[in-house]
Amino acid sequence: MVRGDGSGAGGVDPQQLWQSPQQPRKGRKPAFSRAAITAAAVALADAEGIDAVTMRRVASQVGAGVMSLYSYAPDKETLLLLMVDHVNGELSPPAPLTGDWRADLKAIAHAQRALMLRHPWLPAALFNRRWSFGPHTLDFVEYALAALRPTALDGGAKLEVFSLITGFVAGLVADEIAQAALADSPDRAAADARYLAAVAADGHHPELAEALSAPARPLSPDATFARLLDRMVDGLDAGSQDGAAGR
Repeated sequence: MVRGDGSGAGGVDPQQLWQSPQQPRKGRKPAFSRAAITAAAVALADAEGIDAVTMRRVASQVGAGVMSLYSYAPDKETLLLLMVDHVNGELSPPAPLTGDWRADLKAIAHAQRALMLRHPWLPAALFNRRWSFGPHTLDFVEYALAALRPTALDGGAKLEVFSLITGFVAGLVADEIAQAALADSPDRAAADARYLAAVAADGHHPELAEALSAPARPLSPDATFARLLDRMVDGLDAGSQDGAAGR
C-alpha cells in the first residue's frame, strides 16, 4: 500500500509513493502494474476528460477488480499524481540548453503548452491541488533550474519562476481550450461581441472603450501565446536585474 502519514496529496507519503516498489511484495505476481494503471487512466482522461477517470473505470480498462487498484493508488488524488508525472515523461529528453535563459525559458513554456494540448485534462489537474513531484517532474524541474542558472536569481526565486511559468501556461491553455469550444457556438461569440460593444458605448467605461478600439492583434492561439510569453519573460528579466542590483 502507498498510504502514508498524510504529508502528500490524497494522504499519501510522497517518499512511499515515488520510491517504494511499484507492486505488492507479497502474493502472486499481479497481471497489471502501476504503469499500466496510470497509462489506462491517462488514455481515459485524454478521450473523455478528467471527470471520466474513476477507480472503477480504470479498473475495467486494465481488467482488474476495483479493490486491487488501491494497492497502487489509494484514491483518485493519488492517481492524478501518477498521471501528471506519467505525461511529464513526454518532456524528456528536453532540448539542450542554449545558455540564453530567456530563449530556454520560452522553449520550456512552449514544451509545456504542447504537452497540455496533447492532454487537455492536464491544466485542470494542476490547479487547486498540493503536488508531490514524481521522478519525471523532478527531472524537468532540474532542467528548468539549470536554464535559469545564468540569472541573478537565488534558488528559491528560480523555483518561483518555474511555478509562475507553469501556472501561466496552464492558465492560457485552459483558456485556449475553452475558446476552441466556444468557436463551435458562433451565436454565443456574436452575442458576447454585441454586449462588449454596448458596454464600450455607454460612456461609463472609457478605459475599456479605448482598449477595445485599439488595433486588433493576431488572435491565433500560437500568436497570442508567443506574445504573452514574451511579456512574461521580459518581466522576469527586469526582476532578475533588480535582484542583481540588490546584491
